[in-house]
Amino acid sequence: MKVNKRTKGSPVFQLVRFGWEQALSCLFPVVIFASLALTQLVPLPFLPRYDWLLIICLIMQWGMVKSGLETRDELKVITLFHLIGLALEVFKVNMGSWSYPEEGYFKVFGVPLYSGFMYASVASYLCQAWRRLKVELVRWPPFLVVVPLAAAIYLNFFTHHYWIDVRWWLSGLVIIVFWNSWVLFRINDTHYRMPIALSFVLIGFFIWIAENIATFFGAWEYPNQTDAWSLVHFGKVSSWLLLVIVSFLIVATLKQTKGKILKKKLTN
Repeated sequence: MKVNKRTKGSPVFQLVRFGWEQALSCLFPVVIFASLALTQLVPLPFLPRYDWLLIICLIMQWGMVKSGLETRDELKVITLFHLIGLALEVFKVNMGSWSYPEEGYFKVFGVPLYSGFMYASVASYLCQAWRRLKVELVRWPPFLVVVPLAAAIYLNFFTHHYWIDVRWWLSGLVIIVFWNSWVLFRINDTHYRMPIALSFVLIGFFIWIAENIATFFGAWEYPNQTDAWSLVHFGKVSSWLLLVIVSFLIVATLKQTKGKILKKKLTN
């Protein structure tokens, strides 16, 4: 269907187009949720459910790269997030924060390997949305500020079990560091902008909603969900907010580094 220029520039059309681009960017998470629901409702033969989920995620990852939906550079970023997420999962499970009660052959210290793909799917979304919406960063803080901040946020997920939890201090520091930073994105030929701190909050909130869906279908289990499923505590939004910040900072740093390398090659 042909769209005239007036309709194409209307707020409703722009919102629909934005939603469509977001949906395409969420392809990997959608497949994971669909697989969680399918394997919960229809038991698959020969292998435990966690192992089938790992196979589905591997096939999905291969298919996205093979089809060109993800680039090889994006695959490297996603693999990094898989390892970061798996390390966090192993620690948290063994600290009793949550558990994976079902059996599985491909489990490391009680953690099924498919769990790393749930973190990788966040990176997949960020990479695809970045490319589809032609994201640009305005007044991005220096590398020497961003990297230590991301490292401190990630380490706090581990250290708060032995020391004080400084997540709110870190959240305040994020607001200070990114107070003047904006993210620019484009829909059709129209540019929009949003405070980066607000984008962190929005992504973190929607991941919390996704977490409720995932625990409902038995992706993992919190201690208060052992007897029956219940809503994930809203305080978990702060955890996902900080994890999203780490994810965004890593993706943004890698994207900017690659952009500088390409620019240098073009000027030489």
